Amino acid sequence: MVTRTVCQVLRRRFSSAAAALRASPADVRSQRNAVFSREQARQRALYPRIEKIEVSMQCPGLEGTLLVMNRGMSTPLSCARHLTEHFVDKSALALVDGVPWSLHQPLTHSCSLTLLTFKDNDPTIANQAYWRSCSALLGQVLETAFKEDFTVELLSTMDVEATAGAFCCDVVLDPQLDSWTPSEESLRSLTRGAQQLIHQDLAWEPLVVVPSVALEVFSHSRCKQEEVKQKASQSPTGTVMLHRCGDHVLLSAGPLVGRTGLCSQYDVTALHSLGEGPWGLQRRAQGLSLPLQMEAHHTVWRKLKQRAGRLVEMPKPEEVTPPASEQPATTSA
Repeated sequence: MVTRTVCQVLRRRFSSAAAALRASPADVRSQRNAVFSREQARQRALYPRIEKIEVSMQCPGLEGTLLVMNRGMSTPLSCARHLTEHFVDKSALALVDGVPWSLHQPLTHSCSLTLLTFKDNDPTIANQAYWRSCSALLGQVLETAFKEDFTVELLSTMDVEATAGAFCCDVVLDPQLDSWTPSEESLRSLTRGAQQLIHQDLAWEPLVVVPSVALEVFSHSRCKQEEVKQKASQSPTGTVMLHRCGDHVLLSAGPLVGRTGLCSQYDVTALHSLGEGPWGLQRRAQGLSLPLQMEAHHTVWRKLKQRAGRLVEMPKPEEVTPPASEQPATTSA
């Protein structure tokens, strides 16, 4: 017990010393944005000439409708704008030749296209992307919720089934906050942060990149670098998917919905302590949300919130231990 306490004290001291040498959270966000923008521009430059592709619409009532779009430039949202305002406002995700596809991801070949909404006969794919997006939004709130001199490390992204009752985001906060216990007002403050992002109606911009680019994006986070390597090794194409929302760049387990404004009711319901992990004191933030035009009655919502406050048990991912020559330290996410 004494040995464990001494180790924790030493880790915090080394973490504090390392923090003085690390870039500030604002500088980290700026660097990530710069790399994201540079790679985005490089990929767009791969299509210097306008080439036409044919997009066959498969939405109910539009089967067989053919759109002529621009290869490498047009997106599913571009196609929606050629249809009706309904598809622009209600679409959450797309299927391109049957594969889930972000509304903002450029189309690179002639294809079939289905625009998905939350009120389709089978909204499973859209709902999965929505739950994943809510988790991403929670991570973005946590990253900027604390003072700039406190580091926040967002841990490996994970898909959580809606049947779990809450979406999740695992995080390691600055060692200076290890003794902090979030209050109900703290959760309300995090909720207000999420609602501000929802009100801004920000796009989730997708970008599929090779591992070397993702490693550069997350050069300040050893945890994220390990996750990049893991996801790349599991990907059939050897690539990983990034998204950007405002100035927040994240590593995603799959496509996200088109914009934050598709979220409606949204509450941060809990911040549980999971104990010491390889990167520090690990916590699990949880929340609950419903998409636009699907609000629940306040009585039902209150019961759902109570359930969403209970700890969501997840299978433990394969732990990555920091190199023996380095002391574990939180870094800015």
